[in-house]
Amino acid sequence: MTDTPRIKKPEAAFHADRRADPEFAERLAGYSLTTAEILYRMPDARSLLQSFVWQQNDIAPKFPRLQAFLDFWDRELEGPIHSVRVTHAQLLRPVDVRAVQDFPLH
Repeated sequence: MTDTPRIKKPEAAFHADRRADPEFAERLAGYSLTTAEILYRMPDARSLLQSFVWQQNDIAPKFPRLQAFLDFWDRELEGPIHSVRVTHAQLLRPVDVRAVQDFPLH
């Protein structure tokens, strides 16, 4: 069974008091879905490589959240990093967002 992201209903983009969903606000601020495949050496068997996948919203091209995670890894974990492959997809672009006036139905 694979973990698939939950799809929010359109009305879930806003909270009850009409504030934008924090994830949606991040996307408007330029964050995009970033995935990093981290190959690292096993602490007890340095000749073996293990794969770890990290995924979070981050800002390209500097990727500050990924950089913070990799700094944590170097500081706190025993398996030294062999390589990191990064991809990102900007799922929401400025042309995708338009201001819309609220229209009362009745």
